[in-house]
Amino acid sequence: MPTRTEMLAFIEAKLAYEIDAVAAAGAQASGSAVIIDSRKQQSWDHGHITGALHLPADALDTLPDTLPHDRCLIIYGWGPGCNGATNTAHRLLAADFDVRELIGGYEYWVRNGFAIEMAGTISYPEPDPLVTAETH
Repeated sequence: MPTRTEMLAFIEAKLAYEIDAVAAAGAQASGSAVIIDSRKQQSWDHGHITGALHLPADALDTLPDTLPHDRCLIIYGWGPGCNGATNTAHRLLAADFDVRELIGGYEYWVRNGFAIEMAGTISYPEPDPLVTAETH
């Protein structure tokens, strides 16, 4: 059984590493972060976070030279059941980028009602009242 100190250290590390959709949207809007989609092409085409860069986890043999080192990279996958974002985050952290992982991934971005893009069209899904009481 972990000690209280070990559990607190784990929680502190988790809070330092993960970011929720509201904070990620704010970081993107302020320009302090770039959002990275780690999903496959078909998923990206189905819809993605507006303004995100596409860097599929299954295509990480080389990293694009255009990834910024001066801003935080917020990585996302489909949702809580997907570890593609974790794999991409691992690769980017090992390459010395500042990385955070989006809690809940694309699913919770959509459920919060933030901007998504599909086939060049930007839309704002209706926020899920179980996720947020805010409207966007």
